[in-house]
Formats: sequence, C-alpha cells, structure tokens
Amino acid sequence: MKKIRNRLVCMVLSAAMLFPQQVWADSTETVVTPQETQDPVVIEQDDRPYLSLGADLTKEQQATVLNLMGIKEEELSGYNVSYVTNAEEHTYLDAYISSNKIGTRAWSSVVIVKREKGNGIQISTKNITYCTISMYKNALVTAGVADADIIVAGPQPISGTAALVGVLKAYTDMTGDEIPQERMDTALNELVLTGELRSVAGANGENVEEMVAYLKQKVAEGALTDENSIQTAIEDACKDFDISLTDEQKSELIDLMLKIKDLNLDVDSLIEQAQSVYDNLSGMGFDCAKGEGIAAKFGSFFSDLIASIKEFFAGLFG
Repeated sequence: MKKIRNRLVCMVLSAAMLFPQQVWADSTETVVTPQETQDPVVIEQDDRPYLSLGADLTKEQQATVLNLMGIKEEELSGYNVSYVTNAEEHTYLDAYISSNKIGTRAWSSVVIVKREKGNGIQISTKNITYCTISMYKNALVTAGVADADIIVAGPQPISGTAALVGVLKAYTDMTGDEIPQERMDTALNELVLTGELRSVAGANGENVEEMVAYLKQKVAEGALTDENSIQTAIEDACKDFDISLTDEQKSELIDLMLKIKDLNLDVDSLIEQAQSVYDNLSGMGFDCAKGEGIAAKFGSFFSDLIASIKEFFAGLFG
C-alpha cells in the first residue's frame, strides 16, 4: 500500500512537468528525457563484444562514441565490427516514421556482449535523448534478444530510435541466429509506437512503457486472443495507468498486440529479460506472475484513506 501511495504522490508532483517535444531517428535536436536508472553495463577486456557503428560517423564522432562505450580506439581491430547505413535505417523504419524524420545520416552506435543465462537484458545509454532504457528493453524482448549487456551511444545528443536496428544487427552477428523479419518488424513497431504514446501522455509517459509491458504479458499468457479482448484490455489498462488515448492510438496499439500475439512470446522470458520493467509493474500493484490488476488496490487505498480521515475528525471533535 505504501508503494501505491508513493506512486500517486509522484504522479501528482509530476503533473506540472512538460514532456519533451517528440523527435525521431538520429535527429540532433537536444531533447532531455526524465532521469532514469542506468543498468551497470561495463565492457571488460576479456569480453567478446560486438559493435555496430553508424556508417556516417566522422573520425572524430567515432572516437567520441568509442570513448562513451569505454573502448579504446586503438583496440578497435580486436572487436567484431559491423556498420549500419542510413539506407538500412530507412528499410526498417520507413513503415513507421516519415522518411524526413529518419534523416540522411546513420550515427546511432551500439556495443553488445553475450552474458550467461539469467542475466537478462541490461542497457546503458549515452547521448540518447528520446528512447528510454525501458523502451529498448520492451522492444528487444519482442525481437527475441536474451541475456545481453548493451550500450547505446550517439556522438552528440540524438533521439536513438534508429539504434534498435544496430542492436538487432549486432545481436545477429554475435549469436549467428537471424532474427525473423516479423520479430524485427514488430519490435521496431513497438519502439516507435511506445515513443509516440509516451510523448502524448505527458507527465504519465513512464506509465506507457509499463502499460505496453503489461498488455504484452496478458497476450503472452493467452488471456487476449482477439481484437475485442485486446480492445477491452486496453480500455481497462488506460484507466489503471491513468493514460488518455485517442481511438486512432488505441487502434494502433490493438494492431501491435495482434502482431505480438502471432509471435507466441513466452511470459516467463518477458519478465526475466526485462526484469526492471516488471519490477515497476509489481510496484504499481500488478502481480506479474498472475497478471492481476491494480483496480482493487486503488479501491482499498481510498477506503483506508477515508477511514483515516474519519478517525482524525473523530479524535478532533471527540
């Protein structure tokens, strides 16, 4: 109950804050996202990291990116390196972002290290101003990425939307397993849509990431099997997470969940790989093992609040 109270207080205090203007791909507009906890990702000398660098980085920009990743430029030859071109970014993102917003230069860069089973997905970001760690985690789980440490970096403040293409390319190089097209497409769809909804949600932007994770979990559990059940779940979730969406936005979210349904995701893997996201859900009163909602929790909270008020006034006038 204390967690729910704290959550509500945070929501009230956050209401006066304006959320940053929406930007895309490798846009260089300086947009600062709310502070979030970085995962403790460190690249060690004995790791076998895979790098995916933006093909349009200048020599100076590449040096900046490598420094942010903790990689010495003179040691680059000892790494497995691939490059993501702007054409590749357009190939994967044009379906979800207008071409002019993707831009003409590929700058987003990533380093990824395979870890032992149970590590989950751990991410740190450098100079990424729009995509949050939770957004990346949610999308990567959808793509099938597992047990990896990842650093996403830009040579200067950039939105980082296109970085997901580099992560998936590096992960494929590292594991030797090609990510199916439908998984890659759905993951990119999820990242872009979550970002759009997060922007319009204002002070409740963080709730969008958790709502998407929750809906994804319900789909993986088999609780949502068709368009009608997904629509009902979205309507209920919007109330629980205090998010207002237009009919068009709800329709886009329904389409995404239908795509996710066809991927047959494993609910245990969702929770294990993006543990921090599901920890937040648990903190809001969701039982991630059972998929229980928080409506009853809120009802109990207000009942307790009313009882406390009655007790206060009884003592005051007694």
